[in-house]
Amino acid sequence: MELRFLRTWLHLSTATASTAVLGGAAGLVALVGMIVILWLCLCRKNSISRTSETGSSDPSIQARRHAEVELSLREARRFEMEELSLATKNFSDKNLIGIGKFGEVYKGLLHDGMLVAIKKRPGAPSQEFVEEVRYLSPIQHRNLVTLLGYCQENNQQLLIYEYIPSGSVSNHLYGPGQVSDGKLEFKHRLAIALGAAKGLAHLHSLIPRLIHKDFKTSNVLVDENFIAKVADAGLRNFLGRIDIAGPSLQVTADEIFLAPEAKEFRRFSEKSDVFSFGVFLLELLSGREAIVSPTSDSNQNLVEWVQSSEDYSHFDSIIDQRMGSSFTPEGMESFIQLAVRCLEPSSERRPATSYLVMELERMLEKEMSMTTVMGEGTSTVTLGSQLFRATK
Repeated sequence: MELRFLRTWLHLSTATASTAVLGGAAGLVALVGMIVILWLCLCRKNSISRTSETGSSDPSIQARRHAEVELSLREARRFEMEELSLATKNFSDKNLIGIGKFGEVYKGLLHDGMLVAIKKRPGAPSQEFVEEVRYLSPIQHRNLVTLLGYCQENNQQLLIYEYIPSGSVSNHLYGPGQVSDGKLEFKHRLAIALGAAKGLAHLHSLIPRLIHKDFKTSNVLVDENFIAKVADAGLRNFLGRIDIAGPSLQVTADEIFLAPEAKEFRRFSEKSDVFSFGVFLLELLSGREAIVSPTSDSNQNLVEWVQSSEDYSHFDSIIDQRMGSSFTPEGMESFIQLAVRCLEPSSERRPATSYLVMELERMLEKEMSMTTVMGEGTSTVTLGSQLFRATK
């Protein structure tokens, strides 16, 4: 009897101890879970507060903003006005390097030694402005100018880009910053065209694809190695609606780059960018602005003159003489044919940017190989009616 009682007591004691251990373990797990949940909530709150620039309390906006931060390859940097003011010596006129559609452009030196280009305009703080910067800043490519960040203070909106030291191709062709003849040979212009085509092709390959909408020669910059970089991709999105619709009696230097469907109906697409690229090729070919009449006896601009030409036999009259004779007839003809295809009035008949890259790579490779075989300075072309076949 006493033995049975002792066994029963030992069993109950063991069961009670096991229950106590299990209960303690469950309580510990619950406590750890509560701590993890509280920590995640605090992190989310801090993340939302860091990404808010205008104090919006809309939960959907905050959620979308948080998701963009998580998915972004590189978070856009928010610069302080004080840092940018120091970088430009209080936005001194000596640091003013240009004025564009967005506003004044200043060269700046950040405290870490980085050179930047700062675009500045008056503007109240806007969440749309911030979101647009966050969309564009992760886009990086060897042939694109990188958007580094932004600033919104004192009713000013600023965009900060990497600084490209050698300026725009337009300056080198017909502006005050023209370079030596050595940088204007045909093969150098082919390399510039190829780099610009690669930049555009990358924009068009994005999902969703990004249309430049304002491609022109002044928006193609070159670095110290003369590598082309397309600037201001997507900048038109910051400008809102610009009334460019309808025909005009006087075409401006910027409008000459607009495709017919973009100018008349505001229909922008990768094919409208291709049309703009065709105008760019004409300026590379001629070394002059496309808005200018190519001959003294013509009242047409360069684009109209090319579009109305029935053959290539007289194109030698618009070839920039600074290129000398260091190109092959076949290479020059292919270049002109490509420009003409880009300038097709029908967008469907224009080539894709991927085709532009392929063709320009082929041309450059052939021209480089011919230069190597024949040697520098060897005359490889005869100007005049024999240069091109009289067919289109």
